[in-house]
Amino acid sequence: MDTAPNSPGASQPANPASQPVPGASRPAASRPVPPTGTPLTLRTALTALGISAAYLLLARWLLGYKPDQLFLVGLFNILFFLSGPTRRFILGFTVFIVFWVLFDSMKLFPNYRYNPVHIEGLYHLEKSLFGIKGAAGAVLTPNEFWFVHRNTFLDILAGCFYLCWIPLPLAFAGYLFYKNKEAFFQFTLSFLLVNLVGFVVYYACPAAPPWYVQYHGFAFNAHTPGNTAGLGRWDDYFHLHVFAGLYAKSSNVFAAMPSLHAAYPLTVLVYGLKYRLRWINLLFATITVGIWFSAVYSSHHYVLDVLAGITCGIIGISLFQYLFRNVGWFTRFVKRYTRAVEAPQSQVAT
Repeated sequence: MDTAPNSPGASQPANPASQPVPGASRPAASRPVPPTGTPLTLRTALTALGISAAYLLLARWLLGYKPDQLFLVGLFNILFFLSGPTRRFILGFTVFIVFWVLFDSMKLFPNYRYNPVHIEGLYHLEKSLFGIKGAAGAVLTPNEFWFVHRNTFLDILAGCFYLCWIPLPLAFAGYLFYKNKEAFFQFTLSFLLVNLVGFVVYYACPAAPPWYVQYHGFAFNAHTPGNTAGLGRWDDYFHLHVFAGLYAKSSNVFAAMPSLHAAYPLTVLVYGLKYRLRWINLLFATITVGIWFSAVYSSHHYVLDVLAGITCGIIGISLFQYLFRNVGWFTRFVKRYTRAVEAPQSQVAT
């Protein structure tokens, strides 16, 4: 016997509206999202340990072990294995570790081996463009002018501004890391590109700092050690060895052009303005201008070096923004890196 069309046992015709449409996306409630976080697995653990071991072996072979290298590797592994939050933190700040490793490795390849060092020509160019007439009528470079007119207040101010060189971008990166991970990577990867642009200029145009001319004249001496120059007066005033310790580890005396001291705070300021940090940008601007002045006042850089550093900052930031907006693989890399340091979440969006 046939079953009545409306009886419970009858097969109902398919409702076209209820059928899935080929190619249509699933509802947002069931759409899988890319995973976030970096879990501690055998693979990730072996990768971290393998990279650490490879770096130490390479450093031992090329440079010999130094306390800085051992401390860096130890800190990385402690934070990587300690917990999920510390692992995500150190993976994010690996951008700065890469920067430090590259900078430290420059000791192996001094730029003066590849191109002549600009000493006398740079000095006279600085004087011709920015020279200041002294009391006796002689034309002085801005470094020489400020050396003649130095005073304790400016010594202290210059030293305090210069100490913001690395702490400022690190502190800003820390703020962005906990506020907005993608903004964090936009800033830190821009910072890395700014350095890479600067490193290219280091090798293309080796240059002596102003203090080199003050102490050694125009003759080139490849074995000249680092020097605190005007920043030594800050150390003397406070009876500390902060700048003496920093410049004792200088990778290369003849890397004054460009001044990356000038580029770093500028990079912070640009991203502070981009993310509309309001009054804090006034502090960033003050530190930026303060570092620019201090670089010249302390005889560590010519005005030309500072301008070159500003140019490197603009180029590095612009290069990152172009790659992020227009190059697919680079955009995917940044977004994937961002997800890797975000807190884990469900594989299904809710």
